[in-house]
Amino acid sequence: MTAQDSATRPRRIAVTEAPVPATSTTTGPAATPTAAPHSARRTGTLMAALGVTAFSLTFPSTAWGLEGIGPWSLVTLRGVLSALIAGGCLLALRVPVPHRRHWAGLAVVGAGVVVGFPLLTTLALQTSTTAHAAVVVGLLPLTTAVLSALRTGARPSRMFWTAALVGAAAVIAFTVQQSGGALSTADLYLFGALLICAAGYTEGGRLAREMPGWQVIGWGLMLCLPLNAVGAVLALQHESFQLTGHSTAGLLYSAIGSQFLGLVVWYRGMAAIGVPKASQLQLAQPLLTLVWSVFLLGEHLPVAAPVTAAAVLVCIAVTQRARG
Repeated sequence: MTAQDSATRPRRIAVTEAPVPATSTTTGPAATPTAAPHSARRTGTLMAALGVTAFSLTFPSTAWGLEGIGPWSLVTLRGVLSALIAGGCLLALRVPVPHRRHWAGLAVVGAGVVVGFPLLTTLALQTSTTAHAAVVVGLLPLTTAVLSALRTGARPSRMFWTAALVGAAAVIAFTVQQSGGALSTADLYLFGALLICAAGYTEGGRLAREMPGWQVIGWGLMLCLPLNAVGAVLALQHESFQLTGHSTAGLLYSAIGSQFLGLVVWYRGMAAIGVPKASQLQLAQPLLTLVWSVFLLGEHLPVAAPVTAAAVLVCIAVTQRARG
């Protein structure tokens, strides 16, 4: 029995330690690391595109909200409503408080996308059409890419920068042609909104690599809740407030669809494909907003819009293929 055991033991070991067949390298677990990044990029691009679609309705919904609600009341109320939804989700899922090192970045997110951008664009839309504002804000992708490169050390390729600059040039040419070459107070509000929103996007995209995207915007909203709550109480005492069909829909969409759900998928997309590439998808946002402005607000669609659309879509394709 002992001799037989000692004789069979090596053969069992040999069978156990036999090399894996070569075919398993393409169908087994070894193939997963190659396939996973590609799948993650596709999902990230889809998430970012959904965010852009949600953002494209922000200006039309704001214009609807302004029909019955004052600008300061609209901005602060949307911030309060968004924070209540985000806080409910954070509480229900028992999400732990972020680490101390994350709060500075969350403050930038709050200042940029929760307070600054909504306030400045809402003030601009008091005297500007949604079509004009949408085209000016079309410079946001390039602004975000520049700030991201400065903040995170990203170094996109020359092809990426060339396509981004061409897309920005198309947007600027469209803006100048529509405004007659003169900048208004609304344009100054919009350019200020570009800078502060790009900073919020950059920090949010960076933080979304360390925590889920919905938590990034959720904690940013919670951080700004006291400010928005006090602002809402003060604004409602001095501004008109009338809930019509349009103003109610505008307030609810800007709070839920744009400021919360849109930013959730947007930050998730940026975390997957990178801030510079995700930001270039926003080149399509002003063109989508132009379409919504025609169907929802009855605004006139500029003749130059199709030409700008073609140029911008080509730039999007190039930036998405360029190596970041």
